[in-house]
Amino acid sequence: MTAAIAESRPAPLGDGPAIVVRDLRMRYGTTDVLHGVEFTARRGEVLALLGPNGAGKTTTIEILEGFRIRSAGEVSVLGTDPAHGDERWRARMGIVLQSWRDHGKWRVRDLLHHLGQYYVPYSTPERTRPADTDALVAAVGLGEQADKKISTLSGGQRRRLDVAIGIVGRPELLFLDEPTAGFDPQARREFHALILDLAKTEETTIVLTTHDLGEAEKLADRILMLAGGRIVADGTADELARQVSARAEVRWSRNGQHFVESVEDPTGFVRHLFAEHGEAIGDLEVRRASLEDTYMAMVVSHEATGPDAAVAGWTGAVQ
Repeated sequence: MTAAIAESRPAPLGDGPAIVVRDLRMRYGTTDVLHGVEFTARRGEVLALLGPNGAGKTTTIEILEGFRIRSAGEVSVLGTDPAHGDERWRARMGIVLQSWRDHGKWRVRDLLHHLGQYYVPYSTPERTRPADTDALVAAVGLGEQADKKISTLSGGQRRRLDVAIGIVGRPELLFLDEPTAGFDPQARREFHALILDLAKTEETTIVLTTHDLGEAEKLADRILMLAGGRIVADGTADELARQVSARAEVRWSRNGQHFVESVEDPTGFVRHLFAEHGEAIGDLEVRRASLEDTYMAMVVSHEATGPDAAVAGWTGAVQ
């Protein structure tokens, strides 16, 4: 995949946040599923929303997209309350669902060209719409399938088409729901490069939901963890890891023996190690808590103890 989907880089879209959420609440009947959710997303930021099934991720995203009306709270998406967003507002967003049904008899290029025409009235001097069809086909790695019927595509190729449909209108805000399901490792790497390039060169804000914690760690500028209808963590992967454990694990070998040490200052420790033993040190590895470690410590602790007690249980949960 390449990311050359526009003829020129768009002008800046402003410095204000793309998403602002304050005290968001949602109730179905007598059941509260969102409890005072608050966060912001900057323009051009890749934001990963993580959490177990039933945590409230889908409800939150549907409210942001304008497909569900919240019970309470304030929400601004691209400067508009999504409950009152019009077609011009919707044209500024792209959505990639877990699955998207269409007519299998369409050919790839024809479908993208057809869908792109809906965005023509919403083109602006800052952002011409839609994306060039051939450039878009190439960007998502479907050049060889451009003239093939959709019914003949493999699962991974079908998922690439889903992504192309989501970005055909050159969105300022893109929602991705499990975007790489069915991708092989090479396609996943190419997709990651495309997403990062969209954020950088198109200034597209991207909200990603995924169960692939490795993917979230690679892509996200910031990670939100949602559990029990509440945001229980907000920060970069490194910041969240440090909240769970301030210590790092250092592994090394010397003269055929292997050692492991848990330290607060791994840089200083490694410097001292080499000063004392020099070239005798081998197999050096410094490991902080991974995003998976962090996720388990924060989300599982929250589910087991509730929001008030969970905070105290995070520190030192990963050693």
